[in-house]
Amino acid sequence: MKPLFVQYPKCGTCQKAAKWLKSNNIDTEIRDITIENPTREELKLWIAQSGLPIQKFFNTSGLVYKDLNLKDKVKTASTDELLDLLASNGKLVKRPVFVKGDEVLVGFKEEEWNNLFVK
Repeated sequence: MKPLFVQYPKCGTCQKAAKWLKSNNIDTEIRDITIENPTREELKLWIAQSGLPIQKFFNTSGLVYKDLNLKDKVKTASTDELLDLLASNGKLVKRPVFVKGDEVLVGFKEEEWNNLFVK
């Protein structure tokens, strides 16, 4: 099964990650997060697999995050409320999200990606 690359094509960070994947000859299934938002179940699994707190899955620099004034809410809301928010709009999710088996990376940090792929 191909790794999953969840991205927003107009996102500069996603474009860098896509370029990195191509230059490292890594074939992926590509999903546009604005067309096919991750489901609540996917997000719950990815958060657990990533080892990151749920707050790290929010795109804090995005317009939707700012328009909904979520800065304080993400600090106090329950995990269920936060999962519902993330599953409601792909632009709330930090991207890219990369899923390879049970490994999940959020955002693009070349060193992390190298550690996962370039052995």
